[in-house]
Amino acid sequence: MSRFHDANGEARFGAFAEELVGVIGHADRAGPLRDDCTGLLLPAERESVEPVAAVTAPSRVAAQHQSLLHFVGQSPWSDETVLAKVSAMVAPAMESSGPIEA
Repeated sequence: MSRFHDANGEARFGAFAEELVGVIGHADRAGPLRDDCTGLLLPAERESVEPVAAVTAPSRVAAQHQSLLHFVGQSPWSDETVLAKVSAMVAPAMESSGPIEA
C-alpha cells in the first residue's frame, strides 16, 4: 500500500476536510468538499468539475457533476478564510524541518 492509500492517510485527509467544513459552514457541504479535494489531488488530465466527477463517482458521473457544479458555483464562503485555515493547518508541518524560503 502506498503512503497515499494507507488508513492513516485517509484518516488525516478526512480530518483535513472536516476542518475545512467548519470554515465553509453547513454539514451538507462536507461530501462535495471532500469529493472536490479528492478529485483535485488525484492524477487527472484536467482538474475541472467533469473529470473530478468521473474519478470520484464513476457509477453516477452526471449526478456527481451536478453536485460539484452546485458546490463550486454556489460558494458563499470567503476564499480568504478558507485559505487562511489551510495555511494554519499545513504551515507548521511544512516548517517542521526549517523555514519556508522562496
